Amino acid sequence: MPESGKLDTLQSVELAEGVEIRLRMAGPMLRAGAYLIDLLIRGAVLLVGGFLLSLAGVAIGSRVAGGLMLLAWFLMDWLYPVVFEAGKRGATPGKRLLGLRVVQASGSPITFGQALVRNFLRFIDSMPFFTYGFGVTSCLASRRFQRLGDLAAGTVVIYDRIPAAPVIAAPPPMEPVPVPVGLTADETRALALFRERAGLWSDGRRAEIADQASVLTGEEGPAGVSRLMAMAHWLEEKRD
Repeated sequence: MPESGKLDTLQSVELAEGVEIRLRMAGPMLRAGAYLIDLLIRGAVLLVGGFLLSLAGVAIGSRVAGGLMLLAWFLMDWLYPVVFEAGKRGATPGKRLLGLRVVQASGSPITFGQALVRNFLRFIDSMPFFTYGFGVTSCLASRRFQRLGDLAAGTVVIYDRIPAAPVIAAPPPMEPVPVPVGLTADETRALALFRERAGLWSDGRRAEIADQASVLTGEEGPAGVSRLMAMAHWLEEKRD
């Protein structure tokens, strides 16, 4: 994978309806920061709860108070992230503070079952010996920075707010080039969409897409992009 592909975490996801959305994936360092914030929040809640239960232990008994403390620890450790991530905002307080959100790979909100799977598998991600070695390795090996729990649940962690990219149509070439063969309605529409969206893509991305039509253009790389744009411009003029 080219270095620019590794550094650019803004990825396009094409849905079944043909709609393209853009998601910026969050890397392991930022996610680790969110985890530490949540860890501090949980620790503070347990500390206050433990103090209150120690006071209540005089009335309810030390064993009951100890049992309630263990129950509180279990709920905070296992269900704290599940409840928040399956909620409306799709993020724990730590993720919200850093502007992150957990979604499905398609960009849709995650379900309670997905939140349960990704967080219950955190125990495996934390191995060996709670160093999170497996989780970090999985994040670095995955293009979408997915740890093992994310891969099993089909989820990704993204930036919650991404500035909308300006829609700038690429300028048409000076000389239109007639299409040498007849095109179907879908092919004509695809050619028109290529011309409209080309201004949003990098040179490499435009060339990669244009290479798929090299049979039509007879060219590859930048030359193929120019010829494909010229054909799209010809179709636009013909339609007008």
